[in-house]
Amino acid sequence: MPSQPFRHLAALRKPGENVTTRSSTTGTSESYLTSILAFGLITQVKRLLLKNRPILQRVLSASVTVDKQLISSIGKGILVFAAVAPGDTEKDVDTLATKVLKMRLWDDDSGGRWKQSVQDINGEVLCVSQFTLLASTKKGSKPDFHGALGGEQAKTLYQLFVSKVQEGYQPERVKDGVFQAMMEVALINDGPVTIEISTRPSGQKASQ
Repeated sequence: MPSQPFRHLAALRKPGENVTTRSSTTGTSESYLTSILAFGLITQVKRLLLKNRPILQRVLSASVTVDKQLISSIGKGILVFAAVAPGDTEKDVDTLATKVLKMRLWDDDSGGRWKQSVQDINGEVLCVSQFTLLASTKKGSKPDFHGALGGEQAKTLYQLFVSKVQEGYQPERVKDGVFQAMMEVALINDGPVTIEISTRPSGQKASQ
């Protein structure tokens, strides 16, 4: 059996791999194998944590202004704050776009709670890129943004997300902010209703 502090790592070893004995042919020791298993566990945890965490807000109105110029505005509908993390894929983008349009955030005409989506009410959607959603605040008082994907990769996936929402709905009812710009976002939250959604089932890791 593995030493007590590392019993939980045994599940990560490959079939037939012995983490408790030294191999006479390879000279592999328990401490060496334990280090490999520990690294594997840390990597697995990071893959679970590094994922997009879009925020949906049910709004009566929302708008984006850049340099005092109005870029986009919507009436009743959904304001989406979205970030792109390392490991996010086009499949994640497809799932997110579908969830945005299908998420039931409104009551129906008979008073049924959480029955209607933004499509059902013929509402509008405003998408805003916000990498700060992926900030880490575990250490110190300064947020760490290394968990956010940057550059052209992030821009490509974010723009793909916006286009997928437009394709799944009425393009003229889906608006956008300005990627990587300093934006002023104004909104009137209806409820308030604010929901964080995930594109992956619990425990599923990101593709590499």
